[in-house]
Amino acid sequence: MLRVHFTPDDIARVRVAAGPDHLWEIVNSFQGLFEDGDALSFGPWRQLVRPRLGGPADRLLAGLLPGRGYFPDFLTPTPGNGRELAAALDTVLGTSHTALRRDLALLAASPHRRRPLPDLARSLADGEPEALRRLGTALHGHHRRAIAPFWPQIRAQVDADRAARARAVLAGGTDGLLASFGPVLRWRPPVLEADYPVDREVRLDGRGVVLQPSFFCTRRPITLAFPAPDWTPVLVYPIEHTPDWVSGGSPHGTELGALLGRTRAAILEDVVTGRTTGELAARFGISGAAASQHTAVLRRAGLLLSVRHSKYVVHTITPAGIALLEARPGPSV
Repeated sequence: MLRVHFTPDDIARVRVAAGPDHLWEIVNSFQGLFEDGDALSFGPWRQLVRPRLGGPADRLLAGLLPGRGYFPDFLTPTPGNGRELAAALDTVLGTSHTALRRDLALLAASPHRRRPLPDLARSLADGEPEALRRLGTALHGHHRRAIAPFWPQIRAQVDADRAARARAVLAGGTDGLLASFGPVLRWRPPVLEADYPVDREVRLDGRGVVLQPSFFCTRRPITLAFPAPDWTPVLVYPIEHTPDWVSGGSPHGTELGALLGRTRAAILEDVVTGRTTGELAARFGISGAAASQHTAVLRRAGLLLSVRHSKYVVHTITPAGIALLEARPGPSV
């Protein structure tokens, strides 16, 4: 069980990260490749990526990232700030020798480790430049093969989750936000609880917390074993997925032709900040069934994403939808 203890000062310092974090997605996606759970959401992605695995770089990552249990904190050092990949990797490669030795010793002692430590483990623990260079190459290579080709879809899904969290804040403040993460996270003021492989008590002590959405995080949240004392603690949580995210809802001519109309163009503009089906119906004076039909057409064209949260379906625009709006020469008629 994971229990995160909040003080009144922490309630005022809760924030949701601005987007997916490259390093967390690298770690979570690599581990997810060796699982078979949630086949509806991740099965097609695994079929595409698994044949690309192999070689020393992937064996290095496999030794550092067991399927469950502890993995080295130094692989995800950024405090949920969504930095560019190159800057994030520089932070990993600049890890202190003390942290490298501590994390790799913990990994060696982990009861959940099913693979041997990589051959480079001792060299990494000593901070040898060549070992760190090979680690950086391995992390970058996995990102290039398994994440970068799908980044627009990943970003769109995380943006949809953030839109739902923003609505929860507007409706219920921080209490509403923390309650919106159920059932994965259970808000029982002043404690946020979650199922966890080990018993862990995290006391925020006025530092607040960054809630980091992760596309490839599944089942339960993740937090660092030894967060830096001068950083805000980060809690990584899984988001909802649309089953066809790998294809990204690629546009088709017939669906795009159906978009030529005032109502659908207006809906596309309106969902930039996220709307439910009921809100769209009320805003445009149409029935719920008509709103659902319009959003279905936009969704099939890859311009809109629909994600269910609790009893609502929240619609948000995709990068393709934004590009279409920006390229439009004038108002829709």
